[in-house]
Amino acid sequence: MPSAVVSSQGAVSVLRFGRAAAMGTVAVLILIAGVWASWGTAHHVMLTKGRESGTIEVTGCGADTCSGPYTPISAGSQPRASVVIEKNVAVRKGQTYTVVVKPGSDDVVRSGPAGVLYAWVPLGGALLLASVVVAGGLRRTRAAWVMAGSGIALLTAAFVTI
Repeated sequence: MPSAVVSSQGAVSVLRFGRAAAMGTVAVLILIAGVWASWGTAHHVMLTKGRESGTIEVTGCGADTCSGPYTPISAGSQPRASVVIEKNVAVRKGQTYTVVVKPGSDDVVRSGPAGVLYAWVPLGGALLLASVVVAGGLRRTRAAWVMAGSGIALLTAAFVTI
């Protein structure tokens, strides 16, 4: 009889480890996807040394993008008759925004605190999603609350700043 009890305890331990490994992997993959999605824009905004920076006055908007003339601020930057910025809730016709030019193109992204926070919005969403996996799959409620709080703080800061 003792061997049957030991055997079932071993099986439970293996299943717990398997669940923890699977849910941990899912949580890490969600966070990596959030960083990956954010970094495409964030590196232009955060690593500005040697990049052209200036302002755009939005003069027209299409379905997905807005455009307008670019006025340089940084040394070596050239004025452009028209640059393109992604159309989102924070870009309005007639407004002027500080931007960074993506190298080798006429595409720009917002700079400054608003641009940095907006670039990291996908990570905020990933933190919220991963917190559910950590709470439910890993049974780590404190860590999940910290992750959810961080995601909410990031999303709220981006909303308020933009």
